[in-house]
Amino acid sequence: MNTKINLAGIEMKNPVTVASGTFGYGREYSQFFDLSKLGAIITKGTSLKPKNGNKPPRVCETASGMLNSIGLQNPGVEYFAQNDLPFLRKYDTKIIVNACGNTIEEYVELCKILDKLDIDGVELNLSCPNVKQGCMAFGNTYEGVKTVTQAVRKVLNKPLLVKLTPNVTNIVEIAKAVEDAGADGVSLINTLLGMKIDIQKKAPVLANITGGLSGPAIKPVAVRMVYQVAKEVKIPILGMGGIISGEDAIEFMLAGATAISIGAGNFIDPQTSIKTIQGIENYMQEQKIEDINEIIGIV
Repeated sequence: MNTKINLAGIEMKNPVTVASGTFGYGREYSQFFDLSKLGAIITKGTSLKPKNGNKPPRVCETASGMLNSIGLQNPGVEYFAQNDLPFLRKYDTKIIVNACGNTIEEYVELCKILDKLDIDGVELNLSCPNVKQGCMAFGNTYEGVKTVTQAVRKVLNKPLLVKLTPNVTNIVEIAKAVEDAGADGVSLINTLLGMKIDIQKKAPVLANITGGLSGPAIKPVAVRMVYQVAKEVKIPILGMGGIISGEDAIEFMLAGATAISIGAGNFIDPQTSIKTIQGIENYMQEQKIEDINEIIGIV
């Protein structure tokens, strides 16, 4: 059986990677399994300078999911290049860096640095607040997505994926902006905006009031958006949102995803990604599928 796929110019041994922000830089999970078994690792969101993130509490459990408002806490790209990248390069897997910023200029400067590093690709996080536009996320409008993606495309020669927020009216329009700007692929979906209230304290559970909802609860929304986008754009899709099994992964691929990312599932069981790879292989055997690429977008 062939499980190899090509995601936006990145050759992966299998279609399973891990979603940004749920896997750190791989050190913790390396205690549970060989990271080389993954098709790719997508790093925690990395910015030009270190970020402290939001005040705690920043995470809480919900029905079939979780809310987080971490605020993109990370040590910055310089620390990543000196400390985390050498660790990741010990493993036979692709490395995709999730890049975040608060201005177009930050994105550009960050991607200039990333372009020179020994990584396999970049995933632009466009759910970051644009501080020059009243902190509205870059990914909320066609023009916002196109402008920042075009700016990065000019300085980045490596494969470029753009991660989109689902908190928009028309996800297809936003995905087309990614394609029109010259990116190599699109990642969707990021988390849905949610809120939880402590009825005893009569106050929001998260210090930031709202947070991003992830986990199995959002999977039907994610599958629908992947399906809609796959019908309208030609660039490959990295699908994510509530995947915790091989069956979930296959569902996304049938909808049109070339590869998938596992996020909250990593917190439920550190072995989720490995079990998902095995689940995909089991499905291929049962269905007598010789090449995983055969099923992409056939629904």
